[in-house]
Formats: sequence, structure tokens, C-alpha cells
Amino acid sequence: MAVGPPLVYVDQGISIVRKKDSTGFSRDVCAILLTANITRCFFWLGKHFELTLLLQSIFMIIAQLILLYICIRYRPRTNPENYASSRPLAFWQWSSYAQHIEFLIGFTLCSAILFLIFGRSEIYVSIMGFVALGLESTLPIPQMISNYKQRSLYGFRASTLLGWVGGDSFKTVYFFLQGSPLQFKVCAIFQLSVDVAIVLQRLWYGNAPPAATLAEEDDLEQALALAEE
Repeated sequence: MAVGPPLVYVDQGISIVRKKDSTGFSRDVCAILLTANITRCFFWLGKHFELTLLLQSIFMIIAQLILLYICIRYRPRTNPENYASSRPLAFWQWSSYAQHIEFLIGFTLCSAILFLIFGRSEIYVSIMGFVALGLESTLPIPQMISNYKQRSLYGFRASTLLGWVGGDSFKTVYFFLQGSPLQFKVCAIFQLSVDVAIVLQRLWYGNAPPAATLAEEDDLEQALALAEE
């Protein structure tokens, strides 16, 4: 339970490194998991749920920091997430890894200050739990949007999708059997429903390269042919 969810992203990271291209994998997945699990760590300080789930959050933070670095290093030349350019301050679409780390440090410090001020309030702790688990439950949504815009699941590993469905199914049952806080149960059900929607996208769209990627490959081949002439 603690190690399994972070390991889901190992194959995705290896695939990106091999192709030297992160096309198809939404970097927003890293943003959601990092902010959600940092918040969940503070939630644990206010309400001591299972230690296993705390360890899961710590391992997930480490895994996502590594995956984020890989995604930034191997950014696609043609970014399928053009919708992100309209974000205020280009949020989470920054070009350097250091900018992302600076944001995460600031987010952690702000969370720590708020916890020191309101941490004794049960209402605040409860809200923080819903925020943490609510954020995590939106995890598949950026990927679902990316798939829709590409009309393909190209670059998104089937192993990651299977890991999402299997892991979320397991943890949903686990939360109910262990009598975990209500926040865990509600958000787990929502997240699993979005996973199922992505499975349907996989069946409908397939994983063929999107038109933009094919056009770029054709341009590259033509450039190489001209260079040889």
C-alpha cells in the first residue's frame, strides 16, 4: 500500500527517458500528486490516520519529483498541452525545474504556517483532509483532457493506466475495510470513476501518434533528406 502507488510511475519514467520525449504524459499529474501529498502529510499531523498512508505520501512525493525532472528534461518539441499557455503566470508550465521546486517550497511553507495557526481546529483539519484527498482525486483529469485534445493515448503507458485502475480499486476497498476517514472513501470513489473514463478513451482513441507528432516526424525526415542531398 505504501510502495505500490509510487512504483506505478516507474515504467512511465523509463519510457520517457528511452524515447527522450514526454509527449502524451501530462505534467499536471505531477503537480496534483505533489501538492495533494504535501497537504496530506499536514493532514496526518492533525489526524493520525494509518502510518502506511503517510509513508505512501512521502514515497509518492519523492517519485513525482523524479518524474517531474524527467518530464522537464525531455519536454516535447511540439507541446500537446497548448491550452496551458493561457494560465496566469504560466503556472506549472515553467521551463526550468528550479522554478517548480521554488513553488513547492513556498507551498509547503504556507501550509506549515497555516497549520501552526489553525492546526488545533478540528474544522480546519477536516477541510484540509478534503482538500488533500480532493486534489488527489482529480489526478486523472489532466491526463483525460490531454487524451481528448490529442484524440490519442500516445505516450501514456498502458502500465500506468492499469496501475491507476488497479491501485485505485485496491485502495477504495482498503479504505472501507480499514474504516479510514470519510475524505479517503469519497475521493477514492470519484478518482476510480475518472480512471474508468480514461479506459474508455483508450478503447475509443487507441494509442496511435497524434497528427501533430506525425507532421513533425515528416518534417524531420524531409530535413534529413535535404541535408543528405
